[in-house]
Amino acid sequence: MPVPTADPLPHNLIRRLDELAAELASIETELGTPEAAANPRRLRELSIRRGAIVPIVDSYREWQSSAVEYASNSALAALGSAVGASPSDRELAELARDELPALVTRMDQLRDSILATLVTSEDRAVGSLILEVRQGVGGDEAALFAGDLLQMYQRFAQRRGWKWDEMEVKPGDVGGISQAIIGIAGQGAWQALGYEGGTHQVKRVPATEAQGRVHTSTATVAVLPEPEEVESAVDLAEVKEMMTTAQGPGGQNVNKVATAVHLIHLPTGLEVRMQETRSQTQNREKAWKLLRARVYERRQAEANARRSEQRASIIGSGGRAEKIRTYRWKENVAVDHRLEESFNLQPLLAGDLASLVDALSAFDVKRRVEAL
Repeated sequence: MPVPTADPLPHNLIRRLDELAAELASIETELGTPEAAANPRRLRELSIRRGAIVPIVDSYREWQSSAVEYASNSALAALGSAVGASPSDRELAELARDELPALVTRMDQLRDSILATLVTSEDRAVGSLILEVRQGVGGDEAALFAGDLLQMYQRFAQRRGWKWDEMEVKPGDVGGISQAIIGIAGQGAWQALGYEGGTHQVKRVPATEAQGRVHTSTATVAVLPEPEEVESAVDLAEVKEMMTTAQGPGGQNVNKVATAVHLIHLPTGLEVRMQETRSQTQNREKAWKLLRARVYERRQAEANARRSEQRASIIGSGGRAEKIRTYRWKENVAVDHRLEESFNLQPLLAGDLASLVDALSAFDVKRRVEAL
């Protein structure tokens, strides 16, 4: 009777897992030091990194334990088949052989879990993000739709207990929004919302449509990861900073004090203007936060483009030109074009994105594992 075997972990993967185990030990040692306790920023950085790798290391340790048990049972099974084996040896061998299928199943499950967790570890290390929602084509209806999307994400964030910081919100002429920039922080925020970048399309009868005709409008969404290292992503010498008075509709000055902040990242030409609050300090902080995230996104996009043949990235490019989802009001469905699946529209608009996020995550993990 052949002995069942489990799929092995590749040697290069075992080496990487050993490195992660050593890193975890180092992090836990540093977390116990007075220096870390006295530095909230470092403490948060260490905690986020620890949370990202603990599931991998725990699964790896369990896989190692199962592998040792498998080897021991296999040896006992072989002993019972040896010439001259005693009845007690054969009985012990039979018991060991009976346990092998369950061990193989467990090792294979752990292997799959390790691979899936490993390919998403960088995502879990992102502690916060910046969400940008803008009206696309469709005039006033596009602004209303952008407002619906923003409200959907806000409700989702409330369900998950994430921090929601409105950095800039510009209302549309008849409602909705023309643009919104939101800071979101919380465990799992990037993993859940990282798939939302792209063009969202809506097909519905606008409230202003007298003939009852269905119109097609769009809104664009960008999701910028904000990992800890983003703080050092921009050299201060590469940024031109200007302080101006805040501007209102038509260009008139909203106040006489220079509270608005205008930043230009000279190497890339990226610009950020922030005048959401009456405090220059707060506007400056938000402007730098947004600029760092945009520069980081630009560099990540360039890096991904250079290695696109070797590595699977997040589903789709996340670019504004890529249509990722269509919301059909009449049919009460939202069709995600990457999954080619439909989801009930009303729960989504109410902030219940769990089933959609889970489906996108599972599909993304599958693709990443296949690319290892």
